Formats: sequence, structure tokens, C-alpha cells
Amino acid sequence: MTQTASAFRFGYNTNGYAHHRLEDALEILAEQGWNAIALTLDVHHLDPLRSSAREIGELRRRLDALGLEVAIETGARFVLDPRRKHRPTLLDARHAERERRLELLRRCADIGHALGATRLSFWAGTPEPGEERAACWQRLEDGVQALLRHLEGLPIRACLEPEPGMLVETLADFERLRSRCPELLLALDVGHLYVTGEEPPAPRIAAHAPHLGQVTLEDMQRGRHDHLPFGQGDVDVPAVLAALRACRWSEPIYVELGRHGFDAVATSRAALAYLRRASSSP
Repeated sequence: MTQTASAFRFGYNTNGYAHHRLEDALEILAEQGWNAIALTLDVHHLDPLRSSAREIGELRRRLDALGLEVAIETGARFVLDPRRKHRPTLLDARHAERERRLELLRRCADIGHALGATRLSFWAGTPEPGEERAACWQRLEDGVQALLRHLEGLPIRACLEPEPGMLVETLADFERLRSRCPELLLALDVGHLYVTGEEPPAPRIAAHAPHLGQVTLEDMQRGRHDHLPFGQGDVDVPAVLAALRACRWSEPIYVELGRHGFDAVATSRAALAYLRRASSSP
């Protein structure tokens, strides 16, 4: 039997509440009716490099009390280097720098396991100028394989998100990596398909359903990597939800509006209302 509209669960990425304390953000999202959070571990939200076991345990109890599922996001901009956004990466020519990124991913996975998460989302990174792409692909494969080994025996799955401008930018890029790392799942941000020219999303969802691990949905305009509130871009949200329903999607659908933290409460409220309307439409 196919999934009904009422079965969809919706989650919100905490990077959209960057100006709130994490505990306040969780309370607000639960009050609004969200079922889950995509927790971006960041310097101000359960710093993955400095949080204690006590803090992690307290957050687990709070999530359980609020009835919020959790997935782990690892895209914090300056958590490893305060001067370089999203650096270092698994593509770095220096082994020590690649190890710093890998150790962060391992640490995030361990925190996620302690919080009850079953999904860890990450991206490939962008090659530095002048770097040979073949070498970057090999470093990425090596890093992903090391992460997958770390996750062996844990109930948390690694999901790689193709990102515009990064080494793994398109679904074809993801498939190239997955052919070498078959345990890897796809973290699909539907809006990115409109940036990379891979829309419409429905057939893409159907084709990748067997290894789809996480779904993020927001609005986005064709050719522009700018996460927008629903109704401000070109994403056919009802068609996306219909495609997810057809493939019996059972995980939460997450919304990422990281640049709208200045109006986080109203933005998340409006997003959930839109999704509820869209998911109830025939």
C-alpha cells in the first residue's frame, strides 16, 4: 500500500535558527508541530568538537521529551577553521587536513548515535585551485571508505549530498562515488536539481529511490543556489511529494532555510503550513 499524505513527517534544519539557543529552537519547532530536526552541529549548537557527554545526554533527553526525531548535518561553515569557510575537506592535498575533516565526521557520527539519529549527511567539498580532479576523487573515495568503516555496526547511515560547485555536484557524480562505495546513501536536496539543470525532480526521485537516504525540500530558482521559502522559486513541491509518496518514502522530509534565521519563527511556521497544504492536495 502506498504511503498516505498524512504519513509524511516534516523536519527543520537548525541552521535556520542560528540566532536562537538550541533549546529554544527545539521548543519552538515542537510547538509548531514539526516532527524532526536536521541538527547542524555547529559552534553555537552542540559544538561537535567541544560538547561533553553530559551535554549530549541532556539533549537526547530533551529531544525525546519533545518527540523530535533527529538527523545529523555536518555542513557548519567555520567549525574547523574560523578563517576558511568549509575547510578543510576530504579533498585536501595534505593528509593531516583530510584527517581533520574525517575526524569531525566520525565525531558527528558518534554524537548522532548517542542522540538516536539514523542518518549522517555530509558533502564532498570543493577542489582547491590547481588540484587534479582525479587525485581529488581518490582522496574522497578513501575518506568515505574510512567513514563507512567507522559506521560499521552502528545504526546510523552515511548520506552524501551533491552540492552545486562541489566535486560531487550532480546525481551522476554521486553515482560515480557510490559505484566505489555501495553502502553510501544519497542525501537529496531537491532544490539543487534546479541549480544543476537536473529537474524535473520526480523521475530523479523514482530512479534513485533504492538508495535514497535523506530528503531536503525548499524552494529554489533555476540556476541560483539560494534556499528560498516555498512559493518564491520554481520547485514543483506537490509533484515532489507525489513522487516521494509513490516510492513509499518513510523518513522525515527536511526543510533548510539557513539564511532566514533573522525571521526564523515566522519562516518555519509558514513552511510547515505550506507543506501540510501541499501534502493534503489530491
